[in-house]
Amino acid sequence: MPQIIIQGGTPLHGTTTASGSKNSVLPLLAASILLDGETEITNVPFLMDVSIMIRMLNSLGLHAEFRHPNKVVIQNKQSIRIMAPYDLVTSLRASFFVAGPILARNGIAKVPLPGGCSIGSRPVDIHLKGFEKLGASVTMEHGFIELKATELTGAQINLEFPSVGATENLMMAASLAKGTTYIYNAACEPEIVDLAEFLTKAGAKISGAGTPTIIIDGVPSLNGVKNYPVIPDRIEAGTLLIAGAITKGCVTVKNINASHLNPLFEYLRLMGFGLTVNDTSATINGESGFRPLKIETKPFPGFPTDMQAQMMSLLTIANGQSIIKESIFENRFMHARELMRMGASIELNNDIAIINGVSNLSGADVRITDLRAGAALILAGLVATGHTTVYGLKHLKRGYDNLPGKLKALGAQIAE
Repeated sequence: MPQIIIQGGTPLHGTTTASGSKNSVLPLLAASILLDGETEITNVPFLMDVSIMIRMLNSLGLHAEFRHPNKVVIQNKQSIRIMAPYDLVTSLRASFFVAGPILARNGIAKVPLPGGCSIGSRPVDIHLKGFEKLGASVTMEHGFIELKATELTGAQINLEFPSVGATENLMMAASLAKGTTYIYNAACEPEIVDLAEFLTKAGAKISGAGTPTIIIDGVPSLNGVKNYPVIPDRIEAGTLLIAGAITKGCVTVKNINASHLNPLFEYLRLMGFGLTVNDTSATINGESGFRPLKIETKPFPGFPTDMQAQMMSLLTIANGQSIIKESIFENRFMHARELMRMGASIELNNDIAIINGVSNLSGADVRITDLRAGAALILAGLVATGHTTVYGLKHLKRGYDNLPGKLKALGAQIAE
């Protein structure tokens, strides 16, 4: 069974580099369905999720391949199949992003209900209501969602929640719709802006990305994009910075967009850690800090839910009581039980976790339950006394490009 063994207690020092963003590259790959000709996406992280999405594109009739070191090349010269394979959609929630592009290209799409990490239901209702506004009919039977539209037409869409996935899916579909689409209460995450810029380079007419109102003027067709770089992964960068803090070391992370990390920087400074930041790198000094915090996860520019688990690991050894309220997903405290196996003092009450800092964690056998929980357990293992054996690495490989290797290069004692 894949596992890593961590000997804790070594402060991390040195410089590392953030990879391209997992949460950005997946919708970019899905968007390539809309583009005629050849598309090249660079700064692509080597991840299991990326591999699944490439398989998805090939199954739909495109030709997509990963070319080392970090490029994906997509040829889109044939008709697009209307049905997304069950095994791929149910193994990767983000593969539901293909629904909008397939619908826009073919007027019909048949997609299984999505799968992925078990961190709550994360329903696709918001996506489907948006597709209906654009003129599509939605039916569901035998585990498949079928979307049909003689012609997609621009509409005013008010999202009940600023869902990142729904904003991206609807933005892609609306790019080829007839007329103008307004998406209100849109997600404002950096990944939304990256997708909008990618589509704009392909010929789409999109304004307002990164604000709560996005306007899309539909165009008849879109063309392939050459050498489009994926934005840096703000979640990986934040994880690496917390690794420096939790071990009382000093770590510099390069290839970042600092503005994407401001919500995390704010809380790290409140904890008392020293931070030196410029536009493309950040250095954290963990020799001081460890004040307790009160955090509530919120849509961007609030504190990201994808950093909640990692921050919980850091707060387990803070000097006092901290509180985390998880406002985005239900069932996203599964890592807390594993941290308690390592000696953390955590009380769970529905969407609230109360963390009483302890003087030290102790190594234990723990199991990864979802992607970000995996990062949290590895962070805890870095500071725990003795050995920590982490099982369930398949979750980690979904979204981190060689995290154990990057930590080892900073001095972590990790055996794979």
